[in-house]
Amino acid sequence: MINILENINDVLWGTPSLILLVGTGLFLTIILKGLQFKRLGYAFKVAFTKDKEDDGTEGDVSNFKALMTSLAGMVGNGNIAGVATAVTLGGPGAIFWMWIVGLVGMATKYAEALLAMKYRVKNEDGEYSSGPMYYIERGIGKKWKPLAVAFAFFGAFAALGIGNSVQSNTIADVMENSFSINGLTTGIILVIFTSLIIFGGLQRISSVASVFVPIMALLYIGASLLIIGLNYDKIIPAFELIFTYAFNPVSAVGGFSGVVVSEAIRNGVSKGIFSNEAGLGTVALIAGNAKTSHPVKQALVAMTGTFIVTIIVCTMTGMVLLVTGFWDTTGGLLSGVSHDASLEAGALTSAAFGSTLGNIGEYVVSISVVFFGFSTILGWYVYGIKCFEYLFGLKYVSIYRTIYIGATFIGTIAQLTTVWAFADMANALMMIPNLIGLLLLYKVVASETNDYFSNFYKQSTKNIG
Repeated sequence: MINILENINDVLWGTPSLILLVGTGLFLTIILKGLQFKRLGYAFKVAFTKDKEDDGTEGDVSNFKALMTSLAGMVGNGNIAGVATAVTLGGPGAIFWMWIVGLVGMATKYAEALLAMKYRVKNEDGEYSSGPMYYIERGIGKKWKPLAVAFAFFGAFAALGIGNSVQSNTIADVMENSFSINGLTTGIILVIFTSLIIFGGLQRISSVASVFVPIMALLYIGASLLIIGLNYDKIIPAFELIFTYAFNPVSAVGGFSGVVVSEAIRNGVSKGIFSNEAGLGTVALIAGNAKTSHPVKQALVAMTGTFIVTIIVCTMTGMVLLVTGFWDTTGGLLSGVSHDASLEAGALTSAAFGSTLGNIGEYVVSISVVFFGFSTILGWYVYGIKCFEYLFGLKYVSIYRTIYIGATFIGTIAQLTTVWAFADMANALMMIPNLIGLLLLYKVVASETNDYFSNFYKQSTKNIG
């Protein structure tokens, strides 16, 4: 079974899919005239500054809380182990291609969030529901509903896997290895905290995320900056490695076997998408809950999430690996530090932090893995429940909630090789309907964007300063 799933995933996540993902981002970047670059500063203002225009508007949570809930799902272990995997398999140049996929992915995220707001619906409880399934069915037409159903089905399944049990499994491993707490105990603790939060609904999840996400991100970024600062003499050489090996093959050196440029591109693109989820449609599942006066405003806020995750957090991990010399498994091009060549990606990041900060550095990574994983469990619960609600209605969401909590516990005590493979497949199968929807609705995205910047932008800049 596992071999069959891995072969399927090789096809689903192969070069054509990666080209489709990046190509969609490039197409939207052109259609939007590079909006993610020209309006980035304004987007951060909208995200982190209260706008009186939004007072009294319909929605469930503020722009900021919607962003933090989305980041809770994105800021996960892909930012630690995923980046380490990209660099060790693709060389330093993979970081450059992560940046590229992050920058074009901002346009994709923008379009997803805009369409989420445009086509959101209010459910029986008076709460808004949104996502690719709604903009596919309501935007393109009911004849496309099978595509909407496919997205929702695979989204609900992916949330149980990559968003939940896989995360709790990683948390359990860290708790066992770093703090000698067994999986059963970790599972019970996770179930208690997860239940307390998700039974409070979107309001409690978003409130927790709005406090939890900034703290954990600042802890990790702060420790990363300290390590980079202490190795300040290697910062410029590290950037030279990134730009040199983005376009040139890496020769075998030390324990590093060497890679061709195509491997740098493939690993950078795939791990970049894994970390920021641009193109998967997940941000659209929460963006529609925002209280905002125009769809474009929440779209701008949503795209800052991709910048934060890829351009800031992932870069921190990559730079730590480069300045400490841990990317090539023996110290290599920037330092003579010798270490265990058999270390896996997550452990390699931990060892890199520990090489400069000692045990404190390793504990920072361990704690970050735990908190990042837990935040992902909370964020993906919102995604999963929205998909399940679309398929079966509000009446049966308690069933999914129970299954979700059960998956959290199972992840801490089970081997999840097959679940990993199924989750990867579900992610890819979410992506395809979503990208089709984005490409067919690009005129709506362009029209709404032109409307906002022609009629509302000047007033908004006055309101938020």
